[in-house]
Amino acid sequence: MGEKVKNTDQAERILNAAFKCISTKGYANVSSRDIANEAGVALSQLNYYYKNKEGLFKKVVEMLSKKYFNEIEDNLKKGTTGSESSVYLIKYFKEMLINKPELFKILFDLASMALWSESLKKLLKELFDGLTKLIEKYIVNNSTDHEKLKTYSSLSSSRLILGTLLGTSIQVMLTDEKEDCLNALSTLKLILD
Repeated sequence: MGEKVKNTDQAERILNAAFKCISTKGYANVSSRDIANEAGVALSQLNYYYKNKEGLFKKVVEMLSKKYFNEIEDNLKKGTTGSESSVYLIKYFKEMLINKPELFKILFDLASMALWSESLKKLLKELFDGLTKLIEKYIVNNSTDHEKLKTYSSLSSSRLILGTLLGTSIQVMLTDEKEDCLNALSTLKLILD
């Protein structure tokens, strides 16, 4: 039993170290040795638990996808109408951009890598499809006052909302005028009201 706990702790330390290193320096700028040093383990342990750096990155992405998918759903559930849910979603994105920008750094790093890697493309597609379905369920289909959205398929409207959130988020990450870009997220309400 003790050995299993030790192995789990070590695997988790490696995962957390990988997240920290990648979110700080970017995937391309982090070596497996950097991650092993951050985790305080031998380099061979990365290969033992995750096979290679890409395997470890996939696990980091899976962990983050699950965590943030659940957080987004919890925020959407706070609203009783589509309009209220959209307010909570926008607020969540703003808070994450201010308090945990490393999530977006990894997400956008993944997006660029997914263009060249089928396995990463699959992970990102699953995340975007899942988030689109949440937006469709809690905002678009839970809306009596979003007639503009109902002109198009609920899936298309949901993709537009997610695309707007992500597109504005990358602008926030790249600008020196963060406050103005953060306020741009709030203007999404113009579309949704």
